[in-house]
Amino acid sequence: MSDAVLGQFKQAIVEEKKIEGRKLKIGIIGTGWIAESHIQSYKIQPDVEIVAAADLIPGKAEKFMERFGVSGVRFYPSHKEMIDNEELDGVSICTYNTQHAEPTIYALKKNIPVLLEKPFTVTLEEAEAVCKAEKESTAFVSVGFQPRFDANMQMIKKIVDSGVLGKIYYIQTGGGRRRGIPGSTFIEKSTGGIGALGDIGCYSLDMVLNAIGYPKPLTVSGYVSDYFGKNPKYNGADAARFSVDDFGAAFIRLEGGIILDFRIAWAMHVNTPGDTIIFGTEGALRIPSTDCWNGSVGGPMTIYHDVCGAQTETVIPILQNSGKGGLFDKKIRSFLDAVKTGGPAPVPTSQILYNQAIIDGINKSSALGKEVEIVFNED
Repeated sequence: MSDAVLGQFKQAIVEEKKIEGRKLKIGIIGTGWIAESHIQSYKIQPDVEIVAAADLIPGKAEKFMERFGVSGVRFYPSHKEMIDNEELDGVSICTYNTQHAEPTIYALKKNIPVLLEKPFTVTLEEAEAVCKAEKESTAFVSVGFQPRFDANMQMIKKIVDSGVLGKIYYIQTGGGRRRGIPGSTFIEKSTGGIGALGDIGCYSLDMVLNAIGYPKPLTVSGYVSDYFGKNPKYNGADAARFSVDDFGAAFIRLEGGIILDFRIAWAMHVNTPGDTIIFGTEGALRIPSTDCWNGSVGGPMTIYHDVCGAQTETVIPILQNSGKGGLFDKKIRSFLDAVKTGGPAPVPTSQILYNQAIIDGINKSSALGKEVEIVFNED
């Protein structure tokens, strides 16, 4: 074993000993809607102490902690002041989408692990900046994709990895809601940045990309629209301030000769844009769509394959998740465990960078009205 590797191993042991026997000190940046799920999960973890919170709106963080019965918290008007004045073991970043990158990069510069809510960022350029900061840090970023911890989602990857489908060559995926446009900061360009693509589209992309090993995206021919979001008939008073996508679709070419046919919607005149189907040379897997992205699949999955020359359908029953808590709790727990061991990140940025690149590519392609090549900054 080289001295460099041995040194890293010793450093990891030292860091773990510093944490052992005490509670992890966690800070929360942004105390809006999604932070509610974070704090509720942190409260049931036996080895966590929420010590600090930051929010740009005066008094908001104080009221937030009071509402959830958490005392002894110090409050700050910005993420910089909180990070500069606290000794933190980790932070949850729960800001609106357009403010994901800046506090994440700042925490990484201070070598503080980050649990970053989805979407990763708004643009590919922001995502690359986070990845660059992570490479220069001793800390890590885990992106908040709790569906990864669902037993049925994990079964999808097991099926693909088993080889029963053969070589994967084409995937259709997506989902959405007949009516389900959110409000708040989700629907404005200045805060949300992206709409349905980032809110629920990133989940459906992750479901299939994770299953096939996250191949690099090469080109995107994309389309977005906002017909429902800007129409008072469907979106009431919020239509006046709606400035993001409520529907997106794309044809994506991936490394390995795989084609990804994708569509997602916050609102549409149909109950579903279709089930997810993974096409392989030896079989295909149908994954029933859900009414709303709830972290699992919409029903029993089916493998279509030949057995001894006979066309056969194998139904995969719905699996129950084991252990305590829901998927969000498992996400929080996985982050805390990674903090204790020094990583790796449960949902690494090296994967979600490709997810974000596709979303960014859809927007760029739609704006240009033509297919675009996805170009990564290799620095």
